[in-house]
Amino acid sequence: MEYLLLICTDPDGEDAVPGDPTIEEWGADVDARGVWRHGDRLRPVEAATTVRRRGDRVVLTDGPFAETREQIAGYDVIDCADLDEALAVAAAHPMARAGRVEVRPVWPLGADD
Repeated sequence: MEYLLLICTDPDGEDAVPGDPTIEEWGADVDARGVWRHGDRLRPVEAATTVRRRGDRVVLTDGPFAETREQIAGYDVIDCADLDEALAVAAAHPMARAGRVEVRPVWPLGADD
């Protein structure tokens, strides 16, 4: 099953400790295990544009939709046997300590609830 990892900053996050993997080491590990599908970092929120359609009008707003101290910094798509494996992969991500990682199952269009 595929899971989306939303990699988020967190002003209250902690610095890495000795033994924590770097992002490169984490990526190499999940890639070697055949779990990682794709992912990347995102440009800062200053580069974001929020799009809304209201009636026949398209409304564009600079920046993210929500104003918050946290930011979505990147994403990864992983393919795991179950949620427990996905959570273990997310917990090993360096941003699980420095920020936070939101894990969400991918829900393909046309799939049952």
